[in-house]
Amino acid sequence: MYYSYFDVFSIGIGPSSSHTVGPMRAALAFITSLKEKKCLQNITRIQVTLYGSLALTGIGHGTPNAVIYGLMGLKADTIDLSQNYIAKIEETHKLLLAGVKEIDFRKNTDIVLEKQTFLPRHSNGLKFQVFNSDGEILYEDVYYSIGGGTIIRDGEEQPKIVQKNVPYPFNTGAELLKICRENRMSIADVVFRNEEALHSFKAVKSYTERLLHVMNNCIEKGIVTEGKLPGELNLSRRAPTIYRRLEEKFHQNDEDPLMIVDWINLWAFAVAEENACGGQIVTAPTMGSAGVIPAVLRYFSRFASKKSPFDIAIGQGLFLLTASAVCSLYRTNASISGAEVGCQGEIGVAASMAAAGLTAAMGGSTAQIENAAEIAMEHHLGLTCDPVCGLVQVPCIERNAISAVKAVNAARLAIRGNGNHLVTLDSVIKTMLETGQNLSSGYKETSLAGLAKNAFTC
Repeated sequence: MYYSYFDVFSIGIGPSSSHTVGPMRAALAFITSLKEKKCLQNITRIQVTLYGSLALTGIGHGTPNAVIYGLMGLKADTIDLSQNYIAKIEETHKLLLAGVKEIDFRKNTDIVLEKQTFLPRHSNGLKFQVFNSDGEILYEDVYYSIGGGTIIRDGEEQPKIVQKNVPYPFNTGAELLKICRENRMSIADVVFRNEEALHSFKAVKSYTERLLHVMNNCIEKGIVTEGKLPGELNLSRRAPTIYRRLEEKFHQNDEDPLMIVDWINLWAFAVAEENACGGQIVTAPTMGSAGVIPAVLRYFSRFASKKSPFDIAIGQGLFLLTASAVCSLYRTNASISGAEVGCQGEIGVAASMAAAGLTAAMGGSTAQIENAAEIAMEHHLGLTCDPVCGLVQVPCIERNAISAVKAVNAARLAIRGNGNHLVTLDSVIKTMLETGQNLSSGYKETSLAGLAKNAFTC
């Protein structure tokens, strides 16, 4: 299945695409269906039940607030968080459903956490129920947040993405490479031609510019914003301190050959800390792993573009289009949900995408691009998702930095080779899925095992 560039990269609010953006979109989809049924005026109460991973780590991931935003009719890519919606609702105990129908609402009782119940289809399940004045259920529905902000309504086989045909559909890496070979196109060319069938050239260019703007804005804001991260860990932002020290080294003409690594770490920290604070983020492919691609893109622009056959703007476009194709392969054949396959499906996929994108921007061949994507994931296999206190902070923020550096290294290894390699991208994607399926549920975004159990008592 081909996943559009516009679906792979979406703009929303942190800290989690599956636990924040997805539930927000599910709530919006539910109230939109109520509007279509013209039953809003008969509703006096709504109850939302979160199941499994959404219930276990939802508080730390901001899920209840996200659900409320969606019920109000707000969208993840345009919401104005300065309006303090939640504080007003907690003060008045009133919610403006779909922006038009006022109902009584108490966050602590009308959003129910079913921590012991996992719905069979996916661990990120949520049920919506609306009632009339007699307490009768008027309508109910179940949705699943399956990763990257994508949702599926119960009864649907596939998420509602784009049903329009594209000229070069692909399901596997082998099929993608064959298309490139037979049509003498790059991976980025394939994605761009497909997007032209779905959107205009102007729309693709404009969206790319917007993605880059949000990514760069996250970095610039993150490196100067001081303060504490939200939640009981009471962690201070680290990016501003790292930035000041790097600037001092720069002005002192410090010739540390590994300083480039420090800059990559900084940029990943900046974005990941903005995400932890609920800022506006690009899912790349998820919120929890959103620092990897912006950091590697900034590395390309700042340090590597001089050795690229393309200028910075073209290189960045090639980077994102190529990364999108790689993500499509993971979403088709595995998962990008930490609740389903562990953090290998989030940070591992982000590193794989970034490695492929950087290789493309550096003028690598199609075979080298596939090799880079495979190398990056191969060395994330088995990575657990065990956020301490259910917050997207430890080990998530450092993990973004480590994986951004891994992505750069994977690209460099691939570019130094000739494209020939033993392990294919398809085989490593299959292995990632099998590994994720075999992980204990405690290591899949439930905060019941691993670091969440042993590092800190919440």
